[in-house]
Parts: sequence; C-alpha cells; structure tokens
Amino acid sequence: MKHDPHLPLRADIRLLGRLLGETLRSQEGTALFETVERVRALSKRAREKDGATLLTELGQELEGLALPDALPVARAFAHFLTLANIAEQHHRIRRRRAYRSDPQAPPQRGSFDESFARLLAAGVSSEELLRRVGTLKIELVFTAHPTEVVRRTLRRSQGRIAALLEQRDRQDLLPEERVSLLDALRREILTMWRTHEVQHQQPTPLDEVKQGLVVFEQTLWEAVPTWLRTFDRALERTTGERLSVETVPIRFGSWMGGDRDGNPHVTPSITPKACWLARWMAADLYRRELGILRSELSLARGSRELEARAGTTREPYRVVLGELLVRLRATQEGIERLLKDDSPTPEHASRMLWNEVDLREPLDLCHRSLQETGAGLVADGRLLDVRRRVACFGLTLVQLDVRQESTRHAEALDALTLRIGRGSYLSWTESQRQDFLVEQIARDGDELEPCFRDLDSFSDEVRDVLETFLVIERIPSASLGAYVISMASRPSDVLCVEVLQRAARISRPLRVVPLFETVGDLASSDECCRALFALPGYRERIGGRQEVMLGYSDSAKDGGRLAAAWELFQAQERLVTAAHESSIAVTFFHGRGGTVGRGGGPLHLAIQSQPPGSIDGTLRVTEQGEMIHAKFGLPGIAVRTLEVATTAVLEATLRPGAPPEADWRARMQAIADTSRRAYRKVVYETPDFLDYFRAATPEQELSSLKIGSRPARRRASGGVETLRAIPWVFAWMQTRLLLPSWLGVTEALEEARAAGAFDDLRAMVQRWPFFRSTFDLVDMVLAKASPRIAAQYDARLVEPVGQAIGRDLRGRLERAIRLMCELLGCERPLANNPVLRRSIDVRNPYVDPINLVQIELLRRLRAEPDNEDLLDTLLITVNGVAAGMRNTG
Repeated sequence: MKHDPHLPLRADIRLLGRLLGETLRSQEGTALFETVERVRALSKRAREKDGATLLTELGQELEGLALPDALPVARAFAHFLTLANIAEQHHRIRRRRAYRSDPQAPPQRGSFDESFARLLAAGVSSEELLRRVGTLKIELVFTAHPTEVVRRTLRRSQGRIAALLEQRDRQDLLPEERVSLLDALRREILTMWRTHEVQHQQPTPLDEVKQGLVVFEQTLWEAVPTWLRTFDRALERTTGERLSVETVPIRFGSWMGGDRDGNPHVTPSITPKACWLARWMAADLYRRELGILRSELSLARGSRELEARAGTTREPYRVVLGELLVRLRATQEGIERLLKDDSPTPEHASRMLWNEVDLREPLDLCHRSLQETGAGLVADGRLLDVRRRVACFGLTLVQLDVRQESTRHAEALDALTLRIGRGSYLSWTESQRQDFLVEQIARDGDELEPCFRDLDSFSDEVRDVLETFLVIERIPSASLGAYVISMASRPSDVLCVEVLQRAARISRPLRVVPLFETVGDLASSDECCRALFALPGYRERIGGRQEVMLGYSDSAKDGGRLAAAWELFQAQERLVTAAHESSIAVTFFHGRGGTVGRGGGPLHLAIQSQPPGSIDGTLRVTEQGEMIHAKFGLPGIAVRTLEVATTAVLEATLRPGAPPEADWRARMQAIADTSRRAYRKVVYETPDFLDYFRAATPEQELSSLKIGSRPARRRASGGVETLRAIPWVFAWMQTRLLLPSWLGVTEALEEARAAGAFDDLRAMVQRWPFFRSTFDLVDMVLAKASPRIAAQYDARLVEPVGQAIGRDLRGRLERAIRLMCELLGCERPLANNPVLRRSIDVRNPYVDPINLVQIELLRRLRAEPDNEDLLDTLLITVNGVAAGMRNTG
C-alpha cells in the first residue's frame, strides 16, 4: 500500500480540531458546541452535494442566531481555520525535512544543490557561478497594510502552537512527555480562545512598525544564518569555494513608518522613531546573542592582538565581548531617550554604536584570533553566525524607504517658487518644469534653501512635505533606503525630489525611485526614463544604475489583471532597452501584494517569468500584509523562502529565458486588449456598478474596522479610481467573488476560442513561463472563488435593481471556470495541483459559515451603523475569511 505523505497533516488537523472542540464545550457550553457541529455538518453536506438548498438552509440557521450566539460560532470557525493554517505550515517544514533526509531523493526543486547542478549542466562555469553569487543584491521590503488583521499577541501564540507540533513529531517521546505536550496545546488553544481578536484602538504607524519587527525577532534572526550556512555548504560542494562572510544576497527593507502616501498619520516625527525602533530591536537581538557567545568563548588565551586589546591574557574573548555588550546596552538606553523626544546623555552618546564597523570590528578580531590560535572550528560556530547577521542586518535591522505621492511634491515646489518670486510651478509646462529643476540642481538648491529656514507660513500639507526632507538629514543614513515617488508619470516628478533633497541640504541624498502604477504610466515609463537619462550629469548622479518601481495593484485596478500583467512585462522590456542604450543598469522594484489581483503568487514562479534581462543580479520586491507571516512566520518556511528567492534570481541572471515569439506576443496583446475592454466596461462604465460594489461587499464597513493606520481612500470622495487597490481587492475577497483577479479573462478566452486559438494558447502555457505563471495564478483564483457564496451576499444585501449586475458577474465567473478547464485540459480548477486543491476543499466548509454570519452582520450593521458590538463581531468574520483564503494581502 502506497504511503500517504499527508497523513500526519490530517492527524494534526484532527487533533487541533478536537482540542478546539473541547475548549468550546468547556468554555461556552454544550449547546454552543452542538450548534457549531450542526453548522459544520450542514456546511460540509452543502459542499459535497453542491446543494443550493442546503446552503440556504445553512444561511437561515445562522440568520436566526442572536448576536451573543453568532459571535462564538464565527470565532469557532475562524479559530479552526487558523489552527489548520498552522498545521499546514508545520507540515511543509516536516515534509521538507523528510525529503532532505532521504539519501535516495534528488535535491529539492529550487534548492541550492538543485539550482547549482542545473546551472553547471547548462554550461555555467564554477567561476561565473561564484562571481554572480558575490554580486547578487536582493531586497525584501516589508510593508504594513489593512489586510493584516491579526494581533501580535495572537501571532506569538500561533508560533508556540507550531513549536509544540514540531516537538510532538519526535519519535523518542516518553508517554508522560506526550501528555505534557497535549496539555500545553490545550493551554495555548484556551488562551487563544480567551484572547480578544479585536483591537479597540486604531493602530498607529508605530504600532505597525512594532508588528513588523516581530518577524525579525521570532524567525528571521535565526533563519538568516541557517539559510547562509545551507548556501555555504552547497556552494562548497559545487565549486570547492566557501561563501565569504560579507556575501549576503538578501537584505531587508521596510515601508512601515516611512510610507506617507495617502496616510496622514505618518508624519515627519514618526519616521525617525520608526528607524530608532528598528535600531533598538537590532541592539537587543545582538545583546542576547553576544551574551550567549561570551559565555561560550571561555578560551583562556587568544592572539597577541586580542590580548593587547583586552589588556589581559585571561579570557580575553570575554573581555572584548563584554565591552561590546556595554556599548549595546548604552545604544538601547540612548535610543529609549530618543523615542521619548529626548537626547542621549553625554555618557550614552559616547558609548552608543553609531556605525556598523564599531560592531563588526571586535567580532572580526575575535575571529582572527581563533583562526590564528588553531580554534578555527570555534570561529565557524556561533561567532560566524553573528558576523553574518551583522553583514545582513547591520545596526539598523532594515532600511526604511520614504514614499510620497508625486502631486504632493509638485504642490510643495509650487509654494516654494511662489515664495521666491518665480511664479507658479503648477502652471508650468513639463518642459518649463524640467528647465527650472535642472537649473536648481546645477545651483545645488541654493535659491530654494532659505525657504526651509521658515516653514511656519506654509500650509500644513506643504510643511509636512518639506519637514520630511529636513528629517531625512537628521536620521543616520544607514537607516534609510530609497525615496519612492508614487503615481510618477514624468521626468519632473523625479527631478523635483532631487531638488528638494538639495535645498534641504541632505548630505547623503536618498536614491530617487519613480513608481509607475497605472497602465498608461507603465506604457510611457521608458520615455520618461529616456528623458532623464539624456539630462546632463544624470547618469553620474545615479551612479550608473536606475531603480524603477512597478505598481501591480493600481495597474490591475485600472485595467484588470491580464492587461496589467502584460503591460508590466512590456514596460520592463522597454525600460531595459532604454537603460542599456544609455549604458545604465536598471534594478526593478516589484510592488506586489498577496493576492493575484495585486500581483501576488509564488515568488520563484514570478521571478522566472520576468522578461529576459530584467533581473540582472538585482531585485527589490515588497512583501505585504499577512503574506509576511505566511512566508516568514516559521523559521523553516523562512529559510525555504530565502533559499528560493536566491536561486530564482541567480537562475534568471545566469540563464535568462528566450524572448517570446512574435506570434505569441500578438496573441497576448489581443488577449490583454480584450480583457481590458471587458474589465473597464464593467468597473468604470456600468451604471450603478459602484453602488453595487458598496452594497454587495463590506468595503464601506472595512474603513470602520481598526485594522490599519492607513485610510482606505487617497481622497475622501470619488469612485473606484480613488479607492486604494488593497481594500478594493480585500472587499471582493471577503465575498469570495475575487472579481479583480479574473474579470476580463472570460471575454479574452471566449474571443480566443472563437478564433480557434486554443492550441496556440496551450503551446504558450507549455513553453512561455510568463504566460504559464499568469494563467496558473488565474486557475488558483478560480479554484478559490465561490459564486454560490457571492450570490448569498447579493440576495441579502443588494437591492433588486443591483442584483442583475451580480448575476452577470457570476455568470462570467462560471464561464471563465469552464473555459480555463477546457484550455488546461482538466475537469475542475487546480486539478493539476492536487495538494492545493485539497487544501481549498478542506477549508471551504469552514469558511462558508463565516461568510454567512458576515452577511447577517452586515445586514444588521447597515441598520445600526454605530453598534460597536456588531463591528467587533464583523472583524472576527473578516479575520476568519482571511485565514481561510490565505493570500489576502
């Protein structure tokens, strides 16, 4: 009988479900437990029999619940989905360990060993492999968004449950140890049940910074040296050379506390504190690690150099590391004063670690001493891990980007030009703006600099922009990354920020990164950059490398996912050509979300499907919302995420794919054009669509839930165009229609089928990575969508006049499912991915009841909009659906 590798996962889920049931019975009573079980059984039968009648019966059962009863029912299903997610993540780690421990198994796909072997077999020399490894520059940039609905307290509890599941896998456990672990799981589940999921205060930007730092403290601090050790060993096996301690292909950035685009809560006073919080956490983590290292390095003697530094021949390592620990503590204490808007005392200031070299040099000294005295084995232990952490995290842990919208800079410059008597910047043509800005750059901002000495007479909005530039100069430069300009569209948008940095007398200006977001701006992005490259001295100012950010979210909201994906692909091709013609290198910064509608999906697949030449050893990419926890929440998964990102970039650099065939390009263009027309006809041209959207989804209520510091809209009023892409996607995900991720696919495939082009499309799926990844992700979305659940929202929340729009959309969804199955040759979505298909099937009966409770809560809330109890319960359903749908960020 064939072994089922997923039996342990099913056992874990059953165990956690049983323990949750015990908790429900003991805490809420038998009646509630029986209600939950009845709802679960009815939901499961409704899924198995595909019965609309059973679903209606289930809805009536939940509709009749009073609020005090509806709350624990929704919580029960939400908690089960959370526990199932924990079990699945743990199982991924367990499966990987089992696979790697099998001596007969080939290297895992995407692992260092497998990737290196494939590259060498393809003709890449060991020397070229080593050279490229040493030049890789990948940055994962963490961002805070309103889809992150889980409190830090609960994240920590979930981490402890995963650790307990790992301990239960041990084969040598004694019976009493198994009982103890079971009791510990009971305690954690009970604690989760008795913990409020709801935040009763709106999180501040600094709360989001602290939330973001948790993943460094809990997983990445340990995952990074583990990943680098794996990298080191694989490289040595393949080439005979080891990874140098300075070679760290991946580093980390952040937008938390720096992204002020549309977020009035991110003020000039917030950004320095975000940097100090990260530095405090870095100092704390080093203190913990060096405390252990100091106790380990009890060696009596060291090299002459070390003993001279220590001033003693007795345990010199401990003396040197002890001095470093004192400086780390002084660093923390000084930062604590800075966070209180105070200055460090002279004693603190003299001892604080300001530069990375002050941390690195004593560690390098200890390493040299151990090597010289024959203790190299000790040097390659914990000390090496700490030195690699220094190379990766420095003293800052992350580098913070600053982001602001282009129009805010233009408005600030307008105020400045009016102040100095040069007229209104906003009234000038693009050519006039560029002439003025080039002139100001040549003059190093001298004409505008006096305006920064007195900001009180400017408007609040202008003062906020100008003060941000002054603050940048006061923050240690190592704490800062790029200055990102959202909604960039013209050369003056970039030059404007360059001028403001000079006028503010920023001694080390941040690199300026235009973010092209709409389909139109992406289409003209290469012309914008060509104009910049042609300016005198521009190439020298950027050091021969231009970073460009690509916006997946707004481009998809603007023209639909298919059209946006194709425009992003072509924009990169054109930008690479423009850069190469000017002898400029280009780094792409991909602003991806968690959902397919916002550019999400497996990172390895996404990297491999980029245009040839667009990844030349460098890459920046955002990790957003709950996907941070999904990819980095457990150490084993974090290590795998880092490994796959490294090998994907390395392979795309050393073995870029061939450009698509001309016929394929024409076919993709036709698909994109048809898709975009269909998408825009529905979203922007259908009368009453916006009213339907607001009635059929929880979009309006989401803005009342305290799950993010950032407003849902760039402007207080307006239509879909003013709504941020995140709540736009998040609202449709809650109803299970997932509209932004597939709308337009139906018409594109129908047109291709009518033209007899399905065989061409199948060849494109097989042989063009971009096309395959695009349609694989659509396939996943269609598997997760549930038109039956979406219909329930319409039936109970939408006026009859608007329900025709919903029926039309669900019809399009069902046709898209049939067409995709025909194209891919399968009976149902994700039939070719049985593991993911089963995961969705297991979750559906638990997500469905949460949706039905949410519908009833929305109905009641719209009658009682100020009812805080209803809002709290709604947030629990939002959390539960998010847990069930997984990639929501």
